[in-house]
Amino acid sequence: MKKLFFVSALSLFSMSAFAQDDAVNKAVVDQFRKDKEKSDKDVSDAKASAKASFWMERAKLYENIALQGSEVDSSAAKTSLEAYKKVVELDKTKKGEPGKSAKEAENVLAGGEGSQLFNAFVKQGAEKYQAKNLAGALEMFTAAQEINKKDTLASLYGGIAAQQLEKKDVAKEQFEKYAANGGKDPSVFYGLAQLYREEKNFDKAIEALNKGLAQSPNNKDLKAEVVNILLASGNESKAISELEALAQADPKNIQNVVNLAILYDNMQRTAADSVKQMSAKMGSGSKSAASLTKNLEAEKGKIEVFDGEVKRIGALIKKQPKNADLKRQLAEVNAKKKETIATIATMEGEVKTATEAAQSSASSGSEKQLADLKAKQKDASDKAIANYKKALEIDGANYDALYNLGVFYFNEAVQLKGEVDNMNMTEYQQRGKEIEGRVCGKFKKAKPYFEKAIQAKDEAEAKDNLTTVNGVLEQFASKQVACVEE
Repeated sequence: MKKLFFVSALSLFSMSAFAQDDAVNKAVVDQFRKDKEKSDKDVSDAKASAKASFWMERAKLYENIALQGSEVDSSAAKTSLEAYKKVVELDKTKKGEPGKSAKEAENVLAGGEGSQLFNAFVKQGAEKYQAKNLAGALEMFTAAQEINKKDTLASLYGGIAAQQLEKKDVAKEQFEKYAANGGKDPSVFYGLAQLYREEKNFDKAIEALNKGLAQSPNNKDLKAEVVNILLASGNESKAISELEALAQADPKNIQNVVNLAILYDNMQRTAADSVKQMSAKMGSGSKSAASLTKNLEAEKGKIEVFDGEVKRIGALIKKQPKNADLKRQLAEVNAKKKETIATIATMEGEVKTATEAAQSSASSGSEKQLADLKAKQKDASDKAIANYKKALEIDGANYDALYNLGVFYFNEAVQLKGEVDNMNMTEYQQRGKEIEGRVCGKFKKAKPYFEKAIQAKDEAEAKDNLTTVNGVLEQFASKQVACVEE
């Protein structure tokens, strides 16, 4: 996943609109200081401070300081804002309506045509940001938005400052304002989506990305992040649909093709695990019934033995009717026979229950579910291989495609080998050798992909797998197993 951050965004902020030649003329700065000192002193003069004209002069003085001489007062824009508000408060006609100065001040406070207070706040906000005073910068950018609610510049920089202050809710609010006002920078929408993703609000994250795509329909980063967030939210099917569209729109973009192959690969592995679990569950029922039946037959066989003993001992008793030991033996055999008959009755009930359970599992749709899972696994498996190979057609040295395709065949070999390991001697004699040949073939098929992956990128994981494959193939060779590639 590509991660964008706005650390250097304000370093690109151009202040050429506010700069003078090389630097602000020293004489101008000195004059600002003198005028500021006088204005600050007159604030406490009741007669002067009662006049709207005083506050208008003060507002314009501090506005100019903010625009041209921030070294005199780095927060001059704030003082200018308050002074303009004071003008509106004091300049009233006899009818209580705004006077000429009040109307002028209102125009400035509303960011009207020809006003510069908004620029003053943005400029001083940028200066505070560059001085690493992030809280001060955020305050300035937020105030600027109150003057011009439709501007995107202050909300952009406000979001950047808030993000770096770890004020995530404020950052989201600022970036949402940027979007609402028609902002178009794709990195802002990407960053907003990341903020929502961090709190697992996937719907809002997708919404933010879609807003960005509405402004930049062909932006690859935004499109790719839609897929990433769909995956993070567990919506694998939709992620595949999105990625299929990306791959179709840009067939030479190898990363989209590799990512699509990986998605299908993950899907087939998940399906394979489900197939294994369901097969074991269904098999356990039939195996249980078979095992109980086998035990029942063995128990029934004891009856025949007991009957033979009864017959044998009875014949002896006829010859020795007073032999107490023979009578004791006969009683013991009859008692054991009785116990066995009771055990047989219990076991017959268990066999019936197990058989019905196995039949119920088959009739309940489990077999169809298993068949559907196997079909899903095969479909995903075929598509994974096809996309890995498609990626290699674009770039035959792509490490991810080479390594993952090697792992794909390696895992198939391991899964097939599990069948051989679970065979009894009779089963092995019947088809063990044939399956071993296929296992060998799968390992042999994986080998060249690991070799090429190592050539593309010297990674330990590929080396380790290649070592394992070579070891297994040597064992098959020593057993004279012929590898069968499918």
